[in-house]
Amino acid sequence: MNGIVKKIVSVLLLFVIAGLVYVIVQSVMQPVNFNKQMEYRKGVGVQRMKDLRTLQEAYKSVYGKFSQSADSLADFYKNGQMEVLMQIGSNDDSVAVANTEKLKKSSRGKLTPEMMYKLYQEGQNLVFSISSKINVRDTIFKNRSDFNIDSLRYIPFSQGDTIQMDAIIKEVSGVKVPLFEARMPYKSLLKGLDNQLRINLDADCRASNRYEGLQVGSISAPNNNAGNWE
Repeated sequence: MNGIVKKIVSVLLLFVIAGLVYVIVQSVMQPVNFNKQMEYRKGVGVQRMKDLRTLQEAYKSVYGKFSQSADSLADFYKNGQMEVLMQIGSNDDSVAVANTEKLKKSSRGKLTPEMMYKLYQEGQNLVFSISSKINVRDTIFKNRSDFNIDSLRYIPFSQGDTIQMDAIIKEVSGVKVPLFEARMPYKSLLKGLDNQLRINLDADCRASNRYEGLQVGSISAPNNNAGNWE
């Protein structure tokens, strides 16, 4: 009987030891897995913030201010146009430069880029710049197969949370400056991961006077539209 009891106790001890080992391994691996997933998600989030910044800067080049909403950015991308400056000829071509200067002097300032382009098509060796309008969607992200304008407003992995965005015109040193900022809180970006570890991460950010998530631009002060990951 004693032998049977000893065997049962031994088996139970093995289960207890295995359980303890599992708990210890999990406690060690939990922050490791959290950090791995966090870095992956941050990478996806950073790319989306960069895309948002690119589109905002294009919007500002046309309208002189940043957009306050994802809807207007989407409409700008789908239906808007941008002015693009194209250079015809090369400044390294001394003959083209000389011909161009000669034409400008003889025309007494009346030679327009359109007239120069016509002469260029007729075979004259010239160098000049001409502007033309092109659809935004044919310029920005043209070669990006992974870009989807309808997803731009959403925080990845958040199950539908949207990027928080503001845009203002602020007077800085007597000059009115368009500013924008976009925020992607960790609470949304890291949704579904260990909540306590995410809370600890937020606390560390606050203790270091950093935003608890990803942010690009600032409406508090000009920062050249930098992201807080840069």
